[in-house]
Amino acid sequence: MSKKNDKKEAQKRLEALQVALVDTQIWTMANGQKVCILLEGRDAAGKDGAIKRLTECLSVRNTHVIALPKPTDFDRGAWWFQRYVNRLPSTGEWVVYNRSWYNRAGVEKVMGFSTPEQQETFIRDVPDFESMIVRSGITLIKLWLDISMKEQKERLDDRRADPRKKLKVSDLDQVAQDRWTDYSAARDDMLRRSHHEHGPWICVATDSKVKARENILRHVLKVLDCPHAGREVAAPDPDIVFSYDEVIEGRKTLEP
Repeated sequence: MSKKNDKKEAQKRLEALQVALVDTQIWTMANGQKVCILLEGRDAAGKDGAIKRLTECLSVRNTHVIALPKPTDFDRGAWWFQRYVNRLPSTGEWVVYNRSWYNRAGVEKVMGFSTPEQQETFIRDVPDFESMIVRSGITLIKLWLDISMKEQKERLDDRRADPRKKLKVSDLDQVAQDRWTDYSAARDDMLRRSHHEHGPWICVATDSKVKARENILRHVLKVLDCPHAGREVAAPDPDIVFSYDEVIEGRKTLEP
């Protein structure tokens, strides 16, 4: 099959998944469900693109994408979770976080934007915080988007070369490569200590953007399990989407 035909087939699959998502959201709205999806990962891992495909056909009123700026002085002096709590979903809403409270265990840890004591408090408290969220009736989906160092470099270089992507360029882009090993260590500690019954981590291999986006949508549909939507939707590819349990058991690996 030619690349052109491959692209057409991928677009057809994406559109079918988006129809299933629309039907699923109608169902969750009718049932008053609350959905919270976190997308975490290294710079250029594909969070923006995945969120666009996930949300572009959903209800504008009932779907909220949260991408918070750096903390204010008030935020830094407040309870860490406070700036996120009032953005959690209400009845019938879907909230998608483009980076979340896990900033404290990632970029803040690597860059020293918070103290070791603050970081330890966060990682100690986050399982309890998320357990409360789930017990309140919110469906919590946590996605870690994993990318190789080589692919990240190519995407960051592409950002700098493309004037349409100026808004994506960050002073931290080069740091992402220079401190790759530090970010890997922070990731491993974060996933290990915040993977729990009420908030399991799902890992997504994202070196192929098309495959990653498609399988993220499949996973969300699988979790929400609408009885009359996506009955013919295939399960996520286990080589693309897998539980962190499989990493713990040594059956899957993350990029070193």
